[in-house]
Amino acid sequence: MDILRIYQDCGALLEGHFLLSSGNHSNFYLQSAKVLEQPKLAQQLAQALAQEITRAGLKVDCICSPALGGILAGYELARALETRFIFSERVNGAMTLRRGFSVSAQERVLICEDIITTGGSALEAASCVQAMGAQVVAFASLANRGFCTRTNAPAPTNTGHACKLPPNLPFFSLADFNFAMYAPAHCPLCVHSAPVKPGSRGNEK
Repeated sequence: MDILRIYQDCGALLEGHFLLSSGNHSNFYLQSAKVLEQPKLAQQLAQALAQEITRAGLKVDCICSPALGGILAGYELARALETRFIFSERVNGAMTLRRGFSVSAQERVLICEDIITTGGSALEAASCVQAMGAQVVAFASLANRGFCTRTNAPAPTNTGHACKLPPNLPFFSLADFNFAMYAPAHCPLCVHSAPVKPGSRGNEK
């Protein structure tokens, strides 16, 4: 699948001058919600991701996604893998499981996002299920901003931002989007315009 073309055709690849929640600036922003608003397309992407996970021989008992951005991607992946789905959400700034969600001791959980940048939100979701005794076996996302190394791809080309995902666990994604990010003091885009904070929360995962 041509993931770049899919994001472009759906209007999900935004170009401009964007302020990320990390405080860094970028000239591109991925808005996966524009892709996932098409149910058939969301299903096809999840099935492609599920094939990568199945090909690796990974056993998964449950998919957990951090709200809000990861919910649709995680739910569709759970459908494709024929397993159950839960999500974590922030309460007073801390990621937690609510709504009666729980995991059992030694349950094998995969953390799924729509987009992984450094993996901060995914790692927080992982901590939630690990605190209940579950075993996090892998991470997955539809798109990868290129700072974390995919199990199913060569090493990323972006540098200067540390990946927070544990290096001993697999990370599956459909494509790398290697867009530059700049510290505000060294952003060449600021010469021409002020940055815009995109998205429903303006969050960079």
